[in-house]
Amino acid sequence: MSKDNAIQYIELPPSPTGAKLQDPVLPSACEVGGCGYGPDVEHTPMPAFAEVRVNGVEITAEEIAREMQYHPAPEGEIAWHQAARALAIRELLQQVIASRRHKGQRQNDTDNPNDTEENTEISALLERELPAAHVTEEECRRYYDGHIHRFRTPDLFEAAHILIEPIEDTDSGRLQAEQQARQLTSELGNDAESFAAAARELSGCPTAQQDGSLGQVRRGELDRAVQQALEALAEGCTGREPVQSRFGWHVVRLHRRIPGQTLPFELAREKILDMLEARAWVTSASRFIGELARTANIEGVQLDLNASTTESPAS
Repeated sequence: MSKDNAIQYIELPPSPTGAKLQDPVLPSACEVGGCGYGPDVEHTPMPAFAEVRVNGVEITAEEIAREMQYHPAPEGEIAWHQAARALAIRELLQQVIASRRHKGQRQNDTDNPNDTEENTEISALLERELPAAHVTEEECRRYYDGHIHRFRTPDLFEAAHILIEPIEDTDSGRLQAEQQARQLTSELGNDAESFAAAARELSGCPTAQQDGSLGQVRRGELDRAVQQALEALAEGCTGREPVQSRFGWHVVRLHRRIPGQTLPFELAREKILDMLEARAWVTSASRFIGELARTANIEGVQLDLNASTTESPAS
C-alpha cells in the first residue's frame, strides 16, 4: 500500500457516488464495505446530536445521515460520529484549499471543482504538506522478525470423510447412525481403497462422489471436532473413533499433512516496505490535520487523530 493509497486511513469521506479518494489494494487480506445508496437512504432515521460546524460552516444532519452508510458500526451512534468526523475533516481541508486559492497560491483544479476534482485537490494538498516517508532496510527486517508468524502459509490437511446421517431426528435415529459409524471404523482399517468405496456407497455428504475427499483444508474450515480428529491422525490413517457434528457422525481419514512454509524476507520485503511507508504517511497526515483542527473552531464532533493504522502486510 503506497502513501497515495493510504489517504483513506485518515478517514476522508468518499464522494456521493461511493468512490473513496483512492481505491487501495491492501497487501493483507483486506475487504472494504460500501454498496452505494440504498432505496431508503433519504429516510434513514437521524440521531439527535449537536449541530456540527467547522469554522462556522454547518455540516447538516442530512449530509451526515447519507455519509453513515460508508461507516458501518454496531451502533448508530458510533456510525454517526464516524461519519460526522469524516465530513468535518473534509470540510476543514477544503477550507484550507479555498483560503490558499483566495491568496493566489497555485492550485491544480478549477475554481468550481466537482467532487472528483475536490478529491484530487485534497490529495495534492496533502502531498505538498507531508514529508516523504523513509523506511530503512533495518526497520523492514525488524518488522519481519517481530511478526514472522504473519509470513507463514497455513498448514494443510489432505483429508476425506464418510458422513453417516441419522435417518430421523430422534434419539434412536442418532444412536443408529453412531452404531453404523462405529462399525465402519472397525471394518475399514487404514485401507484407502476400502475407505473410498465406503464413502461412495454410504456417505451422506456430496463429497461421496469424490471418494469422500475434502481436498486440502486449513484450520478453521471444518467443524472443530472433525479438525481435531484429523490433526490427531498420522498420514495414511483412518480414525478409530467416529466424530460427531451437527450433521451426523463422521469417519475421518488423513491422506497427507502439508506443513506451512515461511515466506523468506527477500520476498516479503516489498510488502513490508509499502506498509511501513503508508503507516508513516498516515501518521504524518493525521498530525497535519490535527494541527489544523487545533486552530479551527469545530463544534459538535471531536477530531481524534492519534490512532495509528495496524494493517499487516501478510495475510
